[in-house]
Amino acid sequence: MRASFVFSEVINGLRRNITMTIAMIITTAVSLAMLGGGVLIVNTIDKMKTNYLEDVEVSVNLTNDISAADKSCSTPQCTSLRAELEANPGVESVVFENRDQAFERFKRIFAGQPELLELARPESLPASLQVKMKDPTRSDVIQQEFGAKPGVDKITDQNQFLERFFGILNSGRNLTFVGALLMAVAALLLISNTIQVSAFTRRTEVGIMRLVGATRWYTQLPFLLEAVVAGVVGAAVAVGILLGVKYAFLDEALATTGDVIPMVSALDILVWAAPVMFGVSVLISAVTGYVTLRLYVRH
Repeated sequence: MRASFVFSEVINGLRRNITMTIAMIITTAVSLAMLGGGVLIVNTIDKMKTNYLEDVEVSVNLTNDISAADKSCSTPQCTSLRAELEANPGVESVVFENRDQAFERFKRIFAGQPELLELARPESLPASLQVKMKDPTRSDVIQQEFGAKPGVDKITDQNQFLERFFGILNSGRNLTFVGALLMAVAALLLISNTIQVSAFTRRTEVGIMRLVGATRWYTQLPFLLEAVVAGVVGAAVAVGILLGVKYAFLDEALATTGDVIPMVSALDILVWAAPVMFGVSVLISAVTGYVTLRLYVRH
């Protein structure tokens, strides 16, 4: 089989149906960009879990009388609670934080919001025992065992906040994948229709080639490659879309979170999202093209 003939047929086929080819590339690109966005969200969630789950703590907030009078956890109630927590087999470490230390941490966290700092006072923050768990997913045992202990005002589990936060990100990921699936269906229909139209417009020359001995595979390969080439171009456009979105506004939006959400680098797009998008585009285009040729093209 002459490669030059197949290549020229592919180029001619794409040019002959230029409007459908452009529509197919755009639809494929949007679908793959949404798929790549979902992959990046998954990668971001994994990064955040790695970064944050290691530092998840359970804050055992002490009552106001202990917070006001005890700056070093020297009262019997505080020392007793600390000893019991340290004796718990699921606890890795316990650190006491008095009101002044809590206020300093508060100022560091909200350094970019001076209006909030003006309203805050050390007296409004409780002293606490910061508990680091060996297994962050088992932090609920602290609530069960120490929630009703004397001297305990409230127990705040950072893991619960992270679960809610990750739940929001997972919902965004799911919506992105659903959108990608819907756009993929539209892309598949366009690919199928483009191949059918292309085959119909070249039915005479294909019939002549079959009469002179060309195999079915030889005559159908250019149509299949048209779908694959359009899919690859769509994937390349999708990578460009993701890079454009990153530099246009995503970097600025994530910077406002104060590193709560990790930045998405160009390397993340090229290493994590791009291979998935190119792989999916080639697979879907090839399978759709093959099925269409088998079902609708008889020559």
